[in-house]
Amino acid sequence: MRDLSGLPKTGRMRKIIICDLKKCNGCQVCEAVCAYSKEKNLNLKMSRMRVLRVEPFLNIALTCRKCEKPTCVKACPRDAVTALDDGSISVDKDKCNGCAWCIESCEFGVLKLHLDDKVAIVCDFCKELGEPQCVKYCPKEAIAYTTVEQAARKSSKEVAEHFLTEPSISST
Repeated sequence: MRDLSGLPKTGRMRKIIICDLKKCNGCQVCEAVCAYSKEKNLNLKMSRMRVLRVEPFLNIALTCRKCEKPTCVKACPRDAVTALDDGSISVDKDKCNGCAWCIESCEFGVLKLHLDDKVAIVCDFCKELGEPQCVKYCPKEAIAYTTVEQAARKSSKEVAEHFLTEPSISST
């Protein structure tokens, strides 16, 4: 196996938070843990991630996707929003004036305005804590911090296992 540790984390090798739709029940523990980890506040509006309820039984925990061409960076008129080497987004609080152009431009809706500071906030994958706390404390193990490549392999394996265990339909 090749050592890929020195390569830039772009494309399918970037690590992002992935939600397993079959496991996520929409409990919002991830949002509470995020808000508390970052703000020492349990107000879910302070979370850097969000749980979207698409249908009554379809939930997805969503956070920064580390886009290869982040629209949030391009949209910022003050150069307060930048993409780091690992693909994550950084907001310079001293430059940000809360105009929300970055928030409006994000295709996934994962940037927010801080309730008190009125500056943009976005998931930084809890770098200062060593791992995303939302992943660590998800009671259903529905979210994972993994590469896009690893998530694709897991998904392919699950599909193959499903077809191998599914009773075959034969016409008689």
